Amino acid sequence: MGITSRMIPTEDASARKRAIEEKLKQEQETLSFIRDNLEKSDQLTKGMVSILSSFESRLMQLENSIIPVHKQTENLQRLQENVDKTMSCMDHVISYYHVAKDTDRIIREGPTGRLDEYLACIAKIQKAVEYFQDNNPDSPELNTVKARFEKGKELLEAEFRSLLTRYSKPVPPILILDAISVDEELEVQEEVVLEHLPEAVLQDIICIAGWLVEYGRNQDFMNVYFQIRSNQLDRSIKGLKDHFRKNSASSGVLYSPAVQTKRKDTPTKKAPKRPGYDHDLRVKHHSDALTEKHGATTGKDDVLDIEIDSYIHCISAFVKLAQSEYTLLTEIIPEHHQKKTFDSLIQEALDNLMLEGDNIVSAARRAIMRHDYSAVLTIFPILRHLKMSKSEFDATLQGTAASTKNKLPTLITSMETIGAKALEEFADSIKNDPDKEYNMPKDGTVHELTSNAILFLQQLLDFHETAGAMLASQETSSSSSSYTSEFNKRLLSTYICKVLGNLQLNLLSKSKVYEDSALSAIFLHNNYNYILKSLEKSELIQLVTVTQKKAESSYKELIEQQIQMYQRSWYKVTEHLTDRNMPNAIYHQGAKLKDKERQVIKDKFKGFNDGLEELCKTQKGWAIPDKDQRDFIRQAQKKVVSHAYQTFLKRCANISFTKNTEKYHKYRPEDVEEMIEKLFDTSA
Repeated sequence: MGITSRMIPTEDASARKRAIEEKLKQEQETLSFIRDNLEKSDQLTKGMVSILSSFESRLMQLENSIIPVHKQTENLQRLQENVDKTMSCMDHVISYYHVAKDTDRIIREGPTGRLDEYLACIAKIQKAVEYFQDNNPDSPELNTVKARFEKGKELLEAEFRSLLTRYSKPVPPILILDAISVDEELEVQEEVVLEHLPEAVLQDIICIAGWLVEYGRNQDFMNVYFQIRSNQLDRSIKGLKDHFRKNSASSGVLYSPAVQTKRKDTPTKKAPKRPGYDHDLRVKHHSDALTEKHGATTGKDDVLDIEIDSYIHCISAFVKLAQSEYTLLTEIIPEHHQKKTFDSLIQEALDNLMLEGDNIVSAARRAIMRHDYSAVLTIFPILRHLKMSKSEFDATLQGTAASTKNKLPTLITSMETIGAKALEEFADSIKNDPDKEYNMPKDGTVHELTSNAILFLQQLLDFHETAGAMLASQETSSSSSSYTSEFNKRLLSTYICKVLGNLQLNLLSKSKVYEDSALSAIFLHNNYNYILKSLEKSELIQLVTVTQKKAESSYKELIEQQIQMYQRSWYKVTEHLTDRNMPNAIYHQGAKLKDKERQVIKDKFKGFNDGLEELCKTQKGWAIPDKDQRDFIRQAQKKVVSHAYQTFLKRCANISFTKNTEKYHKYRPEDVEEMIEKLFDTSA
């Protein structure tokens, strides 16, 4: 046991020793390997250094050889480039000398149909001009290309004029009518586009205009533009006027064929509405009555209506066409020349419209001098339309000269002045119309003066705002800016009341021409009743009551007064039926009458019979046009006369005053009533 325990540590140490020796041996081998590698590496390094040194030496030798060659090559390349540039410049310069020849054919043939190619040629010529001006200003070639450039520019101007002239056409009247018409049945109006030039032509014109401004240094084309377009604008409006007159003359109503085509199955076409208000002027319906002393013919009235309607349409057409022209102009004319060119463009058409308006004013003035006050009716629809169009008119003319802007306001002022003068003179004429016996209605019906005055006032009602503003324009008490719709309404009410007051005074004066006071009363009754009924049927009564609250009741009182005046004419009939001078014996049954008393009763019967016959014969020829009033007066008179007659007959029933009763007792009460029923009936 002891030997074994000592042997174990000895074996373990021996093993560890062998392991260490083994590891040491491996380390030595590794170290030896590293040394060998280091030696090889040193050898390789020395070889590489030797090679690099040799390469460096050779590279320096190569560099010393190549650099001079490279420099020579670079110099040669630079020389080659210079030669190429020189040749290119020479070719470029030489090309300027050939520009005139190369572009001769294209310039001579002009730009028509090949504008892009032509402008390219002009650009070449322009560059040649610039070259010679900069490099050889004394050369003959400069004059040649300059002449060619001017020729090219001249042909471009000619092409601009030619395109505008060839393709600028008057706008067809039917297209204008569709553009200015207002169809109340459509909630959203379809805007009609007025195309003045084909798109391709427009682009060419824009291109030429741009070139002339930028390179041509030329503004003459703007004069050419406004002259041609001005002529077309004026022709468009004149064409509309001619179309309007022809169609109105043939059919009485103007239709737009464009509208008709949409509704071929409709036998009756609806006339297009005039912009802003009712198409029907209704002037003609009153003009005959208002010119009773001057004999205006129906034919002249028709022509006048057509002229008025035509002028109103032309005003609307001018605004629409001018707006369209300005839109076109902005695409062609430089911005800082647009307003001036537009001003020149619209002058001819605008002047013609204003001249026509002045002629209407002059015609109205001449008519008023002849005391033909119906002429003012031509002013109202035109003036109303002008004032309604003024804001759009002003917007269209914005930026034009003050003289251009003032033309419409000046015309409006002239119309307001002459219109106000006509109104005032009409009121005076109503007051001063002479009391001519031959001019008085024999049957006491409504006087012509009354119907004329009422018709005139009813026409004012159709244009009450215009008429009120017309009267207000002549007021000097306050500035025009302070006028309000209510103020104008009161002025018109005052004017209407003035006319009615003058009419009432004149009628009262005229009634005195009648020798028979009863006929005078019937005459006044008819006229007052006609006035009242006319006021009530129209809205005139509302205008009158603005300043005269009790106008309606006043006329009713006047009518009642005249009825009472008329009823007095029956006193000479009914006075024979009263108890006055009746013998007392009639009150005592069986009493015998004396001859004198019998004669009194006979006279009463005879007076009644004669008076009744005479009155019925006379008054049967009188007239009360109003059926209600006629029936009322008849019934009232029947009641009074019949009651008095029946009472009289009862008193005389039991008295013998004659043997020939039928001679005196000619009529039964029923007969009397029947005779009165035939009063105021010329056909009876």
